[in-house]
Amino acid sequence: MSKAFTKESDGDDEEDLPEDMGGLPATAKNYMTPEGFERLRDELNRLMRKERPEVVKVVTWAAGNGDRSENGDYIYGKKRLREIDRRVRYLSKRLANAEVVNPAQRAKTDQVFFGATVTTANADNKERTLKIVGVDEVDLAKGHVSWISPIAKALMRAHEGDVVNLRTPTGLEELEIVKVRYV
Repeated sequence: MSKAFTKESDGDDEEDLPEDMGGLPATAKNYMTPEGFERLRDELNRLMRKERPEVVKVVTWAAGNGDRSENGDYIYGKKRLREIDRRVRYLSKRLANAEVVNPAQRAKTDQVFFGATVTTANADNKERTLKIVGVDEVDLAKGHVSWISPIAKALMRAHEGDVVNLRTPTGLEELEIVKVRYV
C-alpha cells in the first residue's frame, strides 16, 4: 500500500493532555490568591471571547478557498484552535477547582501561611522577600513562590524571628524570618 493513503497523526491526540494538576498532589486543594484567580479568569475570557472567534473566522475563510492540504492559513488556524481549546479546558478545570484565599482578610499575625509576604535573611544577612502563592501564580522574577515549593514548606507555620532550615542542593541553609506581612 502506498504511504500516500496512510493516516499520519496530526498531533490532535487527546491522550497527550497532561492530567496532573500542575505540580499539585492529587488530594491537594488548588489554593489561589484573588489576583491569581482574576488573572486566570481574564485569560480564559480573552481566549473565549476574542482569540478563538478570530481564529475560527480565519479557518472558515481558509476552508472556503479550496484545497486544504496546502492551505497554510487553514493548517495553522486548526493547530491554533487546538492549542486554544486545550488551554481553555485547562483553565476551566483550574478555576473550577480553585479555592480563593484572600491574605488581606487574615487576622494580624506574625506566622507564615498561604498568601504571606515573607522577608528572610540567610547566614550572610542577605535579605530576600517572597510571597507564597498558588501553583498557577508562580513568578520568580516577582518573588512569588508556590505554597508547595520547598522554601514555602520550610517557612510555613514559622513565626517572625524564627530560624528555619531549607534543604538545598548544596546542603542545609538556615533562614531567619525577618518580617511577615499579609497584603
